[in-house]
Amino acid sequence: MPVAESDVLADVQTDPALPWVTIVFNDPVNLMSYVTYVFRSYFGYSREKAAELMRQVHCEGKAIVSQGSREEMEKDTAAMHGFGLWASCRQMDSGGAA
Repeated sequence: MPVAESDVLADVQTDPALPWVTIVFNDPVNLMSYVTYVFRSYFGYSREKAAELMRQVHCEGKAIVSQGSREEMEKDTAAMHGFGLWASCRQMDSGGAA
Protein backbone atom coordinates (compact mmCIF):
# COMPACT_ATOMS: atom_id res chain seq x y z
CA MET A 1 0.00 0.00 0.00
CA PRO A 2 1.49 3.40 -0.96
CA VAL A 3 2.39 5.82 1.81
CA ALA A 4 0.94 9.33 1.56
CA GLU A 5 3.49 12.15 1.41
CA SER A 6 1.82 13.85 4.38
CA ASP A 7 2.45 10.73 6.49
CA VAL A 8 6.14 10.77 5.64
CA LEU A 9 6.48 14.49 6.35
CA ALA A 10 4.73 14.10 9.69
CA ASP A 11 7.41 11.63 10.76
CA VAL A 12 10.27 13.92 9.69
CA GLN A 13 9.10 17.31 10.90
CA THR A 14 9.62 18.44 14.47
CA ASP A 15 7.41 20.63 16.63
CA PRO A 16 9.47 23.58 17.86
CA ALA A 17 7.19 23.92 20.89
CA LEU A 18 8.21 20.49 22.23
CA PRO A 19 11.36 20.33 24.36
CA TRP A 20 14.44 18.26 23.61
CA VAL A 21 15.99 15.91 26.15
CA THR A 22 19.32 14.21 26.75
CA ILE A 23 18.98 10.54 27.60
CA VAL A 24 21.74 8.46 29.20
CA PHE A 25 21.61 4.70 28.63
CA ASN A 26 22.87 1.86 30.79
CA ASP A 27 26.14 0.33 29.68
CA PRO A 28 28.24 -2.61 30.85
CA VAL A 29 31.39 -0.53 31.34
CA ASN A 30 30.89 2.39 33.72
CA LEU A 31 30.54 2.00 37.47
CA MET A 32 27.44 3.40 39.15
CA SER A 33 29.65 5.63 41.31
CA TYR A 34 31.24 7.09 38.17
CA VAL A 35 27.85 7.79 36.54
CA THR A 36 26.75 9.55 39.75
CA TYR A 37 29.99 11.57 39.70
CA VAL A 38 29.37 12.62 36.07
CA PHE A 39 25.83 13.77 36.84
CA ARG A 40 27.03 15.75 39.86
CA SER A 41 30.05 17.32 38.20
CA TYR A 42 28.56 18.16 34.80
CA PHE A 43 24.94 19.00 35.65
CA GLY A 44 25.52 20.18 39.21
CA TYR A 45 22.91 17.81 40.62
CA SER A 46 22.80 17.11 44.33
CA ARG A 47 24.12 13.76 45.55
CA GLU A 48 20.54 12.54 45.96
CA LYS A 49 19.35 13.64 42.50
CA ALA A 50 22.45 12.22 40.78
CA ALA A 51 22.02 8.90 42.62
CA GLU A 52 18.33 8.78 41.70
CA LEU A 53 19.12 9.30 38.00
CA MET A 54 21.94 6.75 38.16
CA ARG A 55 19.56 4.16 39.67
CA GLN A 56 17.02 4.89 36.93
CA VAL A 57 19.71 4.35 34.28
CA HIS A 58 20.79 1.12 35.98
CA CYS A 59 17.32 -0.32 36.68
CA GLU A 60 15.27 0.97 33.74
CA GLY A 61 18.03 1.10 31.15
CA LYS A 62 17.87 4.85 30.59
CA ALA A 63 17.07 8.20 32.19
CA ILE A 64 16.37 11.71 30.97
CA VAL A 65 19.13 13.78 32.52
CA SER A 66 18.47 17.21 31.00
CA GLN A 67 15.86 19.10 29.01
CA GLY A 68 16.02 22.25 26.90
CA SER A 69 16.69 23.47 23.40
CA ARG A 70 18.05 21.19 20.71
CA GLU A 71 21.41 22.95 20.76
CA GLU A 72 21.74 22.62 24.54
CA MET A 73 20.82 18.93 24.41
CA GLU A 74 23.32 18.27 21.61
CA LYS A 75 25.96 19.91 23.81
CA ASP A 76 24.95 17.82 26.84
CA THR A 77 24.94 14.63 24.75
CA ALA A 78 28.43 15.38 23.43
CA ALA A 79 29.58 16.02 27.00
CA MET A 80 28.19 12.66 28.13
CA HIS A 81 30.07 10.99 25.26
CA GLY A 82 33.19 12.82 26.44
CA PHE A 83 32.76 11.20 29.85
CA GLY A 84 32.38 7.80 28.14
CA LEU A 85 28.63 7.42 28.73
CA TRP A 86 26.13 6.22 26.16
CA ALA A 87 23.75 9.11 25.46
CA SER A 88 21.38 10.51 22.87
CA CYS A 89 19.26 13.61 22.39
CA ARG A 90 15.68 13.45 21.18
CA GLN A 91 12.66 15.64 20.97
CA MET A 92 9.85 14.71 23.31
CA ASP A 93 6.56 13.77 21.71
CA SER A 94 3.26 15.43 22.56
CA GLY A 95 2.60 12.73 25.17
CA GLY A 96 5.79 13.60 27.07
CA ALA A 97 7.79 10.54 25.97
CA ALA A 98 11.24 10.74 24.51
